[in-house]
Amino acid sequence: MDTVDVLIHVHPELTSDARAKVEREVMACAGVIAANFDHHKHPHALTVLYNPDAVKDKQILEVVRQHDAAATMIGL
Repeated sequence: MDTVDVLIHVHPELTSDARAKVEREVMACAGVIAANFDHHKHPHALTVLYNPDAVKDKQILEVVRQHDAAATMIGL
């Protein structure tokens, strides 16, 4: 299985509770292996490790955009 990392930026003022919810919802997507915010250095940066054969990066971004409509994706 090949895996891919993607970095998604959310608004820096998104609350810690909302970030935790985003992590949980992204982890619930089929094909997502890990989804974590860097709570210390960059709390607005979500790193997602996923199987691109099971889920597309745009699907993951749409889950995040339910909490921050302006979220943006940067490939790693």
